[in-house]
Order: sequence, then structure tokens, then C-alpha cells
Amino acid sequence: MKNKYRICIFGLGYVGLPLAIEFGKKIETVGYDINKKRISQLSKRNDFNNDIKPIEFQRSKKLIFTNDLNKIMSCNFYIICVPTPVDKKNSPDLFILKDATNKISKVLKKGDIVVYESTVYPGVTEEVCIPILSKNSKLQLNKDFYCGYSPERINPGDSSHTLKKITKIISGSNKFALNEIYKIYNKILLSRPYKVENIRIAEAAKIIENTQRDINISLMNEFSIILNKLGINTNSVLNAAKTKWNFLDFKPGLVGGHCIGVDPYYLTYKAKKIGVDPKVILAGRKTNDKMYKFIYLKLKEKLKKRNLNFRNLNILFLGVTFKENISDTRNSQSLKLVKLLLKNRSKIDIYDPFIKEINEIKKTTVISEWKKIKKYDLIIHAVKHKNFNIFYNKKNYIKYLTKKGFIYDIHNLFQKGKNVFFL
Repeated sequence: MKNKYRICIFGLGYVGLPLAIEFGKKIETVGYDINKKRISQLSKRNDFNNDIKPIEFQRSKKLIFTNDLNKIMSCNFYIICVPTPVDKKNSPDLFILKDATNKISKVLKKGDIVVYESTVYPGVTEEVCIPILSKNSKLQLNKDFYCGYSPERINPGDSSHTLKKITKIISGSNKFALNEIYKIYNKILLSRPYKVENIRIAEAAKIIENTQRDINISLMNEFSIILNKLGINTNSVLNAAKTKWNFLDFKPGLVGGHCIGVDPYYLTYKAKKIGVDPKVILAGRKTNDKMYKFIYLKLKEKLKKRNLNFRNLNILFLGVTFKENISDTRNSQSLKLVKLLLKNRSKIDIYDPFIKEINEIKKTTVISEWKKIKKYDLIIHAVKHKNFNIFYNKKNYIKYLTKKGFIYDIHNLFQKGKNVFFL
């Protein structure tokens, strides 16, 4: 192992920032991001994602932030944590990853190690990224520089499975790289990193983790559609089923975000390239992608029975982020439902304590304090933020409903009553 590593975390979102904070407590670390506003906020020890507490910034005394490539030239251990989205056709969009790799190649030196954490399909690191590094730097893999892949396992909003507490998978371009990467990550983790034989295994492990979860949720969503048609309460069925010891406790719901809603498309893209037609994975994605439309139709059905329509109702949305207890709205299925509702009316109120405004949708008012909530004809419980607990009891929620008002609860958390309908 080198006498001294200086680490660069390239990309400071939900994945990169926690890494930078933890490494900055132990080793000289530079946090790099192209977003000047992000760097300005982090330099003031402020995380607008609200994932990192001020005390954690204070403990990370060996960490600095920059958007200047010249300031990462002295680093020799690079960890790339940039987004890997899909395009409009749901094909992998590797532009940001390639751009980050190009930038790293400009500062790459002999003996340096580059580790990727961005989620990709098996083969991207070796087939796409390493050739860029080699070509631009004129350095040879495993002779002049080394590479590795360690899939991110960050779960935003989860205070139990934090970076330090999870098992980190690591891989390397050769044994030397694997051992060096192991030693570096081992400095910040409570559990020893899990070594795998090669980079492709690590890439595949990550992508099937999220694909498996996506399929399980899609199965529950399909169950809920069937049970709704049969007039059977989905939540009651799941509570009964999970009394069996090996029943997997997944819940129906809206699946969005930059991981579960995206990663399966990376796997299916690669599968098709090698002549495999991935029917099950794509069927799951199709079910989850259309779930917000199913919820919309159920709402329409409920209103019709009451001789009501969306146009004449005061509507409140509880939560529009892609999952609970975070501020991220990327690929939010709740926002898609809001957009669908706005086709039939002029305005919708949104209460989400994790966001201040929604620039991409007009005709919405974001309420930041529950005390400012008025009475509504329809309240849609879309995201189960911890702050919403106050609403779930009948004594509390009834005062936010008009005389004929009702709640549509996607997560079955409100107390049962004639004013509450479940998914």
C-alpha cells in the first residue's frame, strides 16, 4: 500500500457526499463537483439534501470541496459517483459517466487508482470507462494505473443502513488493485468489505439488487390491481399472508427515483445486446411505470360514485418526492400523478416538508407547514414521510376534511373510517 493516499470523490450527490464525509475523517480528501452552487453550499457545511448533519461536516476535518480540476491533480485515489440515468427511450445514458471519466483521464498519473460507484450494466467499467482513461492519459491498465468497481448501496432517508454500517462490495482490475481498494474502504467501514473475483461480478450484483426489488414491488402492485377488482382489501390480504415465515413482506406503491426505476433498464439493455429477451424484468417495469395511472382511475371511480369530479374539488397531495424522508423528486411517480390530475383541474396544493418548491410543475402551491393546511375535499396520501404521522389518527385528520371530503391512502396508514379509502 502507498505511504499516503489522497482521495478524490468525483460527484457529491446522495452517494458521493457521504463517502467524502467519512473519508475526510481519516484521509486527506477532495470532494469535486461541477455544480458551483453545490460546492458553495458544501463549503459552508450545508447539505441541501439534508442527509449530512452539521456535526458530521465538523468531524470531517481533512475534507475540502472544489469545482476546480487543478485541485484534484494531487489526488491518487479517485472514486467516481455520478448519475447514470436513462434517456427518453429508457436506454442507458452514459454521457455524465463518460464526461467524468474524461476529466479524470486529464489528471491521471502513474500509480493512480480509479474506482467507479455509479450503477451500470456488466461490462461498462472495462468496455467503456477504462478505454477512455487509457487513451486520453496514454497510460496502461495494471501497469501504470489501476481500476475497480464498488457499487453504491446508499439508501436516502434511511438512518439505519448508513455507509459505515453496510457491507461494501469491492472489485479490482488485478489483485494489487483489489487489495489496495480493500484497505482504503476498510478504513471507513464497520464491516469488512466483501471481495469479488472481478469487476463484472460487482457490476452485476448491484444491478440485480435493485431489479429484484423492482420485480417484487411490481408483483404486489399487480396483486393490488387484481384484489381491487375483486373488492378485497389488499392490506388485509398482505397482513394475513406475512404470518407465514417465508413470505416476503413487500408492499404495493409508487416506484420512482434514480435507482429502482432505472437500473432494470440497464440490465435489459445489456441482455438484448447479447441476444436474451428479458420478459419478466420488463413486465415488472411496465407494471410499476403505469401504477400512477391505475391510482388515478381508482380515484376517478370513487368520485363518480359520489357524483363528484376532479375539476370542482379542493385537493391536497401529501408528499411528492420519489420516496419517504428525502427531498429528491427525480422520476417521482407521485409528481406524475399530480400532472395527470392537473389535466382536469386548475390547481392542486402540495404538503411536503422536504421540499420548498416544484419548478417543473405550474399550478401547484407547496405548503411547508402542516399548520397552514386548510380543509380539503380530497387528500391523497402519496408518500409516507415520517412527518405525516400526525394525520393518521381520525381525531387529527377529520379537521382537514370538508363535510363530504375523503382521503385516498396509497400506503394504508390512516385510521380506518368512512372518510378513508385504501389502495
